[in-house]
Amino acid sequence: MHIGRVTGATRNLGAPRDWDPAKDGVCGGLPIRDEPHSPGVNRMVSAWMPTPEEIALIQAGAPIYLIVVGAVHPPVAMSVGNPPPMDEEA
Repeated sequence: MHIGRVTGATRNLGAPRDWDPAKDGVCGGLPIRDEPHSPGVNRMVSAWMPTPEEIALIQAGAPIYLIVVGAVHPPVAMSVGNPPPMDEEA
């Protein structure tokens, strides 16, 4: 999957402070949109764009995996957004 540009992005997350690219690999920036969830709780929404090969696998019934680095699993959710608008000239 490729990192997408989430609509209304409010900031760009970088690698964690203790990230070691030599040991942990490359950690690129991730555009996110901050959203209030409940009093004192923030949600960070990012967008991910499947490749044509991944779309074919999903259509064939392959699962989508969420990978969290670390030993403590934070609350997470996954959903499907709206498709991009069609080009009116097409």
